[in-house]
Amino acid sequence: MSNTKPRILNDWRDLIWSLLPLVLICLVIAGIASQCTFTANGPTQGQVPHFDAHTALADDAKTIGFPIREPALSADWKPNSGSRDTIPAAGGGAVSTVGYITPQGSYMQYTQSNATEDVLAKKIVGSRYASGTAQIGDRKWVEYSEPGSEPAWITDFGDVRILIKGAGNASAFNTLATAVDNAQPLPAH
Repeated sequence: MSNTKPRILNDWRDLIWSLLPLVLICLVIAGIASQCTFTANGPTQGQVPHFDAHTALADDAKTIGFPIREPALSADWKPNSGSRDTIPAAGGGAVSTVGYITPQGSYMQYTQSNATEDVLAKKIVGSRYASGTAQIGDRKWVEYSEPGSEPAWITDFGDVRILIKGAGNASAFNTLATAVDNAQPLPAH
C-alpha cells in the first residue's frame, strides 16, 4: 500500500507547500541576475536610457519623404527611445517616433507620419475614438480616448500628421503640443 494520500484529500495547504520551493527558486535566480532588488523604501526609478533624438530625427528628415519636426523641449525632457515604421494599409505611409520621459517621470510618445489621420490613429491608438478637441495656440488637436487607456492627440500639418500620447498629465500634453507647433521642419538634405 502506498503512503501518498488520494488526490481528493489534497487541499490548499498542499498547494502552498508545493509552490513555495518554486517561488524561492525564482527569487534566487532573479536576485542573481540582478533583475530584482529588495529595499526598505520600495521600488526606485532606474536610469533612463539615452536616445539621440536629434540625430535620429535629422536622419529621418533626409530619408523619409515628408517634413520632420524636432520639438524644442527643455533639458529635463529625456529622449529614451525611437523607431521608424511603415503602415502598409491604404492611406498609410512612413512613421517616425521618438519617446520622451517627462520631468515628472511619465512616458510621452511623439509620432510623425504622412498616413491619414484615421489610418495613423488605428495603427497607434487602436480602438480609441475621437472624443473631443484641444486648442493649443493656433492648432486644433483631436483627442482620442478610451476608459482605462492613455489619451492621444492628433493634429494635421497638411502633409504630415502628428500624434502625441502617453501617461503624462495635461501639462505634459500641452508642453509637447506647443513645442511641436513651434518646431520648423528639419532640412531634408
